[in-house]
Amino acid sequence: MYAKFFGLQQEPFSIAPDPRYLFMSERHRDALAHLLYGLRGGGGFVLLTGEIGAGKTTVCRCFLEQIPEGCNVAYIFNPKLTVHELLKTVCEEFHVAHEHPAGEAVTVKQYIDPLNEFLLRTHGQGQSNVLIIDEAQNLSAEVLEQLRLLTNLETNERKLLQIVLIGQPELRGMLARPELEQLAQRVIARFHLEALSEGEAAQYIQHRLGVAGFTGPLPFDKAALRRIHRLTRGVPRRINLLCDRALLAAYALCRHQVDRKTLDRAAAEVFEGAGQAVSRQRWIWPLALAGLLGAAGVLAVTAKRLSPEEKPPVMASAAASVPLPASAPARSAVPAAISEGPIASLRSEAEAWSLLAAAWRLEWPIDNQPCQAWRQLAAPVLCFKSNEGGLNLLRQLGRPAVLTLHDEDGQIGYVTLTGLGEGHAVLRAGEQQQVVSLLSLSKQWRGEFVTLWRSPPGFTAGRSSINEELAAWIDQQLLRVFKEPRAAAASAPDAASLQARVATFQRSRGLRADGLAGPITLMQLGRAAQAFDEPPLPAAVPTK
Repeated sequence: MYAKFFGLQQEPFSIAPDPRYLFMSERHRDALAHLLYGLRGGGGFVLLTGEIGAGKTTVCRCFLEQIPEGCNVAYIFNPKLTVHELLKTVCEEFHVAHEHPAGEAVTVKQYIDPLNEFLLRTHGQGQSNVLIIDEAQNLSAEVLEQLRLLTNLETNERKLLQIVLIGQPELRGMLARPELEQLAQRVIARFHLEALSEGEAAQYIQHRLGVAGFTGPLPFDKAALRRIHRLTRGVPRRINLLCDRALLAAYALCRHQVDRKTLDRAAAEVFEGAGQAVSRQRWIWPLALAGLLGAAGVLAVTAKRLSPEEKPPVMASAAASVPLPASAPARSAVPAAISEGPIASLRSEAEAWSLLAAAWRLEWPIDNQPCQAWRQLAAPVLCFKSNEGGLNLLRQLGRPAVLTLHDEDGQIGYVTLTGLGEGHAVLRAGEQQQVVSLLSLSKQWRGEFVTLWRSPPGFTAGRSSINEELAAWIDQQLLRVFKEPRAAAASAPDAASLQARVATFQRSRGLRADGLAGPITLMQLGRAAQAFDEPPLPAAVPTK
């Protein structure tokens, strides 16, 4: 509802465990490292615990994306099962056939024997197997004992099944019981995921907004960020709930900044017991609806529900008294249909390049060598090519690009990417615009693309060292992004401190935090600081 108002491509504070939004704090990196270590540990149990909403499932999804080829995975997310139900589910997840003679009672052996045969066969083929159980605090003691017995399936060299248990803090208490001591002794790696610190919570909020496409000043000032951490106790899911409701309230009031009063009211709505001095009347949703509809009847209902001191600043009976946000879409717009068929492309790469140049308001060079010609501009425009970055990198960069497609006959074609949504891409092939599903795109696109970016002063392609001119530019942009004033007499930053600050910025944008200022980091930094006028990559489906 509020995404366009704040210049976002999507809502940044969804509670869905999307790995793209995973903020890799030191704790989250350690948690992921423990899971990956356990995967190579040769059998036994790996234990990941954490408070509700701390990010355990999101870390697990990221872990699943990094599991190597040749590793078979069984993932159970609803473990409230009996022993028979658990074994049946494990067999089904591993696609292991199991037979039960008619008229006979189902036994554990009827599941264990084919499962053991599968584990031995895949081990002989050089494969490994891992069983992941989420919400493991719901497992009964009987089921936990059966899981321990599953780890007895082994060869002389190693155990055949690795088991990962992910659950809430009470899981640690369960494994400390005397009757489960044998299982506890088989835990080869364990990690408890703590909540975020105040500084990490601020970086987390900035990171999620950045992934969602936010480039302007943060809607939360330092005092608001401190207040968010206090109200949420640093738990990521609580931060998501509070920030989402607070941005909705600011949108309803046509404000681009969230103050303490708005935060406290939002907290009173989403957290039981929060904001004791704040009325628990549900005021944000009616107010947001009033802002969208601009209806006098809705305003009257909202005004009636609020006490006089709680009324929003705009309270009049006329519909025009509550304006629609400037970025709200017209109601008459009809979204274009999303195609699932073959994608039309251009045989001429130059024609696709000319469309990309038009998006950048650049003249197509006569010699058809854009990567050389545009280097001579006052703010040099360079090419960035990737053969394997794929959609995730394109979303991070957030700019139009030329994609290389391959049709069924092996012919190469080119299209210009002008929009990228959750499940669709907007492509141009000459005068023809296509809105295609990402599934259709994946059938013809192998991840190859090229895009443009404005290089900062002092940058030289292929050189890893940073000269004084580039260091000064990076320092200035970091000051803008982190809103840190620099004293007039301050000297240029030393290399070590600059690298540390670059690494902090990289973490806030979901990049590898190596502190090196490569093209991707410089692109993200320039975009975050609004250093250059660069075309965005819209997320919305175009209208008819």
